[in-house]
Amino acid sequence: MGFKKLLLGSIAFLSTLTLAACGGGSSDTSTVKVGIIQYAEHEALTSAKEGFLEALKEAGYAEGDNLTIDFQNAQGDQANLQTMVEQFAGKNDLNFAIATPAAQALLNADADTPSVFTAVTDPVEAGLVESLEVPGGSMTGSIDATDVADQIELLMKVVPTAKTVGIFYNSSEVNSEVQAEQAKAALEKKGVTVVIKTVTSTNDVQQAMTSLAGQVDAIYLPTDNTVASTASTIGEILMEAKVPAMGSDAAVIDAGLFTYGVDYHAIGVQAGELAVKILKGEKPADLPVEKPQTSAIEVNEEMAKALGIDAETIEALSN
Repeated sequence: MGFKKLLLGSIAFLSTLTLAACGGGSSDTSTVKVGIIQYAEHEALTSAKEGFLEALKEAGYAEGDNLTIDFQNAQGDQANLQTMVEQFAGKNDLNFAIATPAAQALLNADADTPSVFTAVTDPVEAGLVESLEVPGGSMTGSIDATDVADQIELLMKVVPTAKTVGIFYNSSEVNSEVQAEQAKAALEKKGVTVVIKTVTSTNDVQQAMTSLAGQVDAIYLPTDNTVASTASTIGEILMEAKVPAMGSDAAVIDAGLFTYGVDYHAIGVQAGELAVKILKGEKPADLPVEKPQTSAIEVNEEMAKALGIDAETIEALSN
């Protein structure tokens, strides 16, 4: 009996060690919960989301395995956005916001959960971080800020005879306003007259753009969710008016002659890589906000043909 008791005791002790070891292993592979809030449905923001998820997968976080994603899309509606971010508060290991309005709403709803943003032009101006170098709070991310002066330089090379250039955007989007101000300064420096037209919703786009097209020789479109959501409508107006427009990202290619700016998939990957660092223990406050590492040009060949401009010439001018 004594030997049997000793044997059973040894087995129990070894079993305890085994369970402890298994418990330690499970903590390393426990499911990570990530909330994703996308402000609107259009190509650029969706591409950024895909880049983010690819970076997580590359680092070993696979949805359905050790990663749970709660994805919400506000469809450009502020009321939807507010409801969605409130549902995220305190429920995830990390949150990811795509576009400035989404990041601002998320931070207001939950300033404690580590968060990453992308498709934000000026996170300091938007109140998301203290500085690009030292964010200082619960957020960091990747920005879509482009060199607006370079964009204007290319636009004027493509349309050298333009004397009056319009700028069109949603006045409620901070990122759009920042770029619009920079574009205005760059154009005026070249002696070009600037006409600014703004909207506050997609409902105003057709009337406002039709009016603007009748006043200018060319149009500059900053990164703007309202513009991206109504790109086809804008494109129809400008094709009929035969007014060339340059957009700041591929999401608005249907609106204009060409786009020259950020690769949104690439900045999504950058945001995902920052998220991986946070999930592995680093703090958003200490991770510098990342700038775009690549740029891209895309030409709307149908628009180029309608305007009598050679698509290959535009691409050559960008080099």
